[in-house]
Amino acid sequence: MNKPFSFKQFTIEQDRCAMKIGTDGVLLGAWTAIQDNTYNILDIGSGTGIIALMLAQRSIADTIEAIELDGDAFEQCTENFENSPWGDRLFCFHAGFDEFVDEYTEEEPDESELYNLIVSNPPFYSEEVTSGNSARDSARQNTSLPFDELLEGVSKLLTKKGSFSTIIPFKEEVNFTEIAKEFNLFPKRITRVKGNPETEIKRSLLELTFTQTETVIDALIIEKERHVYTNAYKELTKDFYLKM
Repeated sequence: MNKPFSFKQFTIEQDRCAMKIGTDGVLLGAWTAIQDNTYNILDIGSGTGIIALMLAQRSIADTIEAIELDGDAFEQCTENFENSPWGDRLFCFHAGFDEFVDEYTEEEPDESELYNLIVSNPPFYSEEVTSGNSARDSARQNTSLPFDELLEGVSKLLTKKGSFSTIIPFKEEVNFTEIAKEFNLFPKRITRVKGNPETEIKRSLLELTFTQTETVIDALIIEKERHVYTNAYKELTKDFYLKM
């Protein structure tokens, strides 16, 4: 898994990142809604930079910024940005999210300085998990970025008409949306993801905004059977995967 991962328009080096390229990141990068006026994007906990790079490919946003706490991942993310076709629009900060939010909001930012799209594939293992790899464990455990801290920060950095997209375990969906309400963030879209028709729902893709509307809920199945992908998944990811 340390080999470079090649997509249609860019390549990801991942040998120094605890969290490698996975389905969750690709799903979020492809599923996230982008508006014509999306000009300022933030990716929280960027890792390899995969989601930010996918959004760079999909959008005309002038600025796509990322935050990464882990030193090795930050360096690799920066290199992946620089080696992509969109290096002039991508920038990664080496910081923790709380530190970034505090600095960004020290003086109340103007609406034009806020982000109108924020994305995050957050660390979401709420139980204590030990794999023997401390960097990977830190990247995966909820304790390194609790949901309430994530959502509070997002609420401070998002424009009034902006949107926040994320992917979390389905079992956390109700808890996550309840916490989001405390910060006046409400689900606009939810897509529940299953690996195949026989398995339980594994993930929830969420789009949250400050406007409370009726939530559009649908489902996505990734595979019909092992390595046989559904038309819906192929359609979603066809602009990225080499073999889709």
